[in-house]
Amino acid sequence: MPDAQPNHPDELFEGFYRRAGRDAEALPWARMAPSPIVVEWLEGLRSPAGDAVIVACGLGDDAEALAVHGWKVTAFDIAPTAIEWCLDRFPATTVRYVVGDLFELPRDWIGAFGLVVEVFTIQSLAPEAQERAMARIASLVGPGGTLLVSTMERPGPSREAGPPWPVSRAELDEFTTHGLDAVRLDRAPSSWEGYDLLNVEYRRF
Repeated sequence: MPDAQPNHPDELFEGFYRRAGRDAEALPWARMAPSPIVVEWLEGLRSPAGDAVIVACGLGDDAEALAVHGWKVTAFDIAPTAIEWCLDRFPATTVRYVVGDLFELPRDWIGAFGLVVEVFTIQSLAPEAQERAMARIASLVGPGGTLLVSTMERPGPSREAGPPWPVSRAELDEFTTHGLDAVRLDRAPSSWEGYDLLNVEYRRF
């Protein structure tokens, strides 16, 4: 893959969705079902629903799962084709689907959400952009809010050519420099051989 592509995520991901031609099997991250971290969190939820945002929402399954449970959901993706696909899949949705750039967030989104969900976004960005991405994601979490992160864990210090670019557990601690505390961490085998999946719940106290 040309080195220039990861520096232009709008072109990179729009290209993925366009080439897929509405074939979800052509997208390695598309489950066509809610992410396990979202399902597990909803099963154990003891607080009332509020405002939620899905970062890089893909085909919308996490957003719809939250909406079914009463959350007022905003879901954004940098790829217009992904958003069009979501609206076609869920024509009666209550989710607000929008084309949006993580690095150019609307001001009124900052600190506005009780729940922020990030699944496989960080690892899809080039390493030099990951720290900045985590700062932007953390900025969405309001007082007392929760951030759910699901990402592949890099097993050693060296990075392989991506995408994806899995992250280390230590690198995820960038979230704690933005006022968030890790309250739960689980590891599970991922669908990529040799990599574990890190599922982390953060909270802003």
